[in-house]
Amino acid sequence: MPVVECDIQTARAALADAGASFSDGNSEHELWHADLGDAHAVAYADKLVVQGGSPTDITAVVQPDRGGRVHAYFDGASRGNPGPAAVGWVLVSGAGGIVAEGGDTIGRATNNQAEYDALIAALEAAADFGFDDIELRGDSQLVEKQLTGAWDTKDPDLRRKRVRARELLTGFDDWSITHVPRATNERADALANEALDDA
Repeated sequence: MPVVECDIQTARAALADAGASFSDGNSEHELWHADLGDAHAVAYADKLVVQGGSPTDITAVVQPDRGGRVHAYFDGASRGNPGPAAVGWVLVSGAGGIVAEGGDTIGRATNNQAEYDALIAALEAAADFGFDDIELRGDSQLVEKQLTGAWDTKDPDLRRKRVRARELLTGFDDWSITHVPRATNERADALANEALDDA
């Protein structure tokens, strides 16, 4: 659940320009609520608390010129391999901590397909925020090795997903990907599994 510290009037104006709908707050501390896409925000005196299936629908609007470097953690989960699958991702910046995070089901997929879809979701979110550089962190050695070209991608579906990921990477000035232990990727893993539990 991202928390965006910002000027609330400026944020409201930006959301209005983007087509958000507004409603009154539910308590004396809540100034207003906004809905845009698959995201919902609650405005307080100096911050927005953003919820929903796609928080970046709002956070990217109220923080459009972030720039700089971001660490993106991603993880895919499949119960059955193939079976019901989901993705989780977290964007972390050095200046502001967690910028955004998300988790969503993706239908039936293998674990490797889910890992690639999680990577793509993280890249799309980072692009929405306008980050210049991205450091990717995931616990799939296969995705890391295939994305960098160290391993060949023989599976046609994974090859298509790798091409999409590489296309998204061209939007960044610099990028890297590192295979990390599952414990380091705990939040992204939890978001993917929560999405499956809630489905």
